[in-house]
Amino acid sequence: MITEIGHFALILAFLVACVQATVPLVGAYKRWPGWMAVAEPAATIQFLLTATAFAALMWAFVTSDFSLRLVVLNSHTDKPMLYKVTGVWGNHEGSMLLWVFIVTLFGAAVAWFGSNLPPSLRARVLSVQAMVGVAFFAFILLTSNPFLRMAVPPFNGQDLNPLLQDPGLAFHPPFLYLGYVGLSMTFSFAVAALIEGRVDAAWGRWVRPYTLAAWIFLTIGIGLGSWWAYYELGWGGFWFWDPVENASFMPWLIAAALLHSAIVVEKRESLKSWTILLAIIAFGFSMVGAFITRSGVLTSVHAFATDPERGVFLLGILAVFMAGALTLFAARAGVMQAKGVFSLVSRESVLVLNNLLLAVACFVVFIGTIWPLVAEMLFDRKLSVGEPFFNAAFTPFMVALGVVLPLGSMLPWKRATFGRVIRPLAPVFALAVAIGALAWAMQTGRSALGPMGLFLGAWLVGGAMVDIWTRTGRGQGRFARLTRLPRADWGKAVAHGGLGVTMAGIAAMMAWQQEDIRVLQVGAQFDIAGYTLRLDEVHKEDGPNYFATMATFTLSKDGREISKMKPEKREYPVAQMPTTEAALDNGVLRDIYVVIGDPQQGGGWAVRSYYKPLANWIWGGSILMALGGFLSLSDRRYRVAAGARKLANAVPAE
Repeated sequence: MITEIGHFALILAFLVACVQATVPLVGAYKRWPGWMAVAEPAATIQFLLTATAFAALMWAFVTSDFSLRLVVLNSHTDKPMLYKVTGVWGNHEGSMLLWVFIVTLFGAAVAWFGSNLPPSLRARVLSVQAMVGVAFFAFILLTSNPFLRMAVPPFNGQDLNPLLQDPGLAFHPPFLYLGYVGLSMTFSFAVAALIEGRVDAAWGRWVRPYTLAAWIFLTIGIGLGSWWAYYELGWGGFWFWDPVENASFMPWLIAAALLHSAIVVEKRESLKSWTILLAIIAFGFSMVGAFITRSGVLTSVHAFATDPERGVFLLGILAVFMAGALTLFAARAGVMQAKGVFSLVSRESVLVLNNLLLAVACFVVFIGTIWPLVAEMLFDRKLSVGEPFFNAAFTPFMVALGVVLPLGSMLPWKRATFGRVIRPLAPVFALAVAIGALAWAMQTGRSALGPMGLFLGAWLVGGAMVDIWTRTGRGQGRFARLTRLPRADWGKAVAHGGLGVTMAGIAAMMAWQQEDIRVLQVGAQFDIAGYTLRLDEVHKEDGPNYFATMATFTLSKDGREISKMKPEKREYPVAQMPTTEAALDNGVLRDIYVVIGDPQQGGGWAVRSYYKPLANWIWGGSILMALGGFLSLSDRRYRVAAGARKLANAVPAE
């Protein structure tokens, strides 16, 4: 019964979305207040109906309702409860229901908290958001219905993909989807502004919180996915330039550019056309990610589906929305004339450079991701674009971005003098150069990667600290004024500092990590980077829905025991799939990483170990970036419902 209620609620939500996509849009065009007012209750009803459908599907997973085909394919009675819940979105159909649920959540958020928006703009934003919902409701109901029944229900299910049975990856998709779909909200604001024919400072302020929220969630989602890959896959890496990884990274880059560009629109009413274009492209890249993970055209370790027919449907949705939005953009280009002028040396100019670096970096990732498909289709050649290409082509843009960020943060608007900005930053620059030079002198190799990463990390963190300090003015009481600075200033400094920490961690780990692969007998030991690892025992152990081979290692240094490390190799009998559980001894300055492999014919076990300097700085920096975003989002000046009311009321509705 509950399943039927969920299915019926999904159909009703689709019908409500159709009404919301048309009636308020006509009302805004005709200036009929009653028709425009339909948008808010429709958005709320659509959200409640979709929430009902999602809750019904979750109930089916929690209660192991094997009359539902999706539960049979992705669950099992012996699976831990956490993974029964996360199994709801650990598959194609459930993940698409989560996607459309978040679409309706963002639409409802505008209905609930967007009272400061002009009525015509709010009606158009909610109509465009409903159009996105209509497309995905149709996709789910026609090609990916999660409520299909089994004619003869089995006694048990086939279990969830073992790689997804991990806390890190359990929460990775929801955060990514909050980011992906958050960009649909910026897309709706952009298209609504184009329809209305007005892009101004108020619009820049309204769109920023949604862009920032999407960027925060993408940061958290990407960080969780990277951490999962690091300790779960057993190969010791945090990023593989996999197509699905790139599919989330590209919107993150564009969202970062959009966030900075929207600041210029809000402060100076410049870069209007560019900001609107970024808002359209950002959602386009989110759609590209959905296509890549579900079409099967590119192979990935964590793709959801390999169905070309579904891929064609998604490609059609992408084509319709992008073609429509870009056509409207071309038609309305004349109404987006910039008002603010600025000199070459100004914060605006550096933000333009910031945008160019991020956009070109995103384009490089896109080309590297899609080129194997293009080469196979057009030239009948099978190519593999891997880490060497991305590292060589992508890294220079990130280095340039790291160099300019502290300068751009401190430059004043409209017109600036480099000398006044460089003076307080000179000691930080000297310290960063000294740290990089020290790293160069101490390393045994000749790679510039590690020293450059530490230089950029020190430069960004130090620059953020100087930026905050200079905002306290002069004279007595500067420390007291630190506590009274706007949260957005603190958020910017923390986020930029987090980027520096991540850059330093990535560079150090890639430049100075050490790897050891060997066959080890029980009781034997070996050294890696000054540490000693001894294999104490290997035994079998049973989990709730798997069998494990667990090893116990003793980690010591200079004869002093540091920790016991217990890597596992698991076998899931239902899914007939093995997984690797690496053992980690985490530290502020390094990780020791151990993986147990298969038993060898001559006796002993295959053992892979790594010494990874500054590994945790990568995810620590991600946490700082997300924290900086939350601090900025909590600033009352940048929330949709605060500060913008005066601007909204000053602009008459169309």
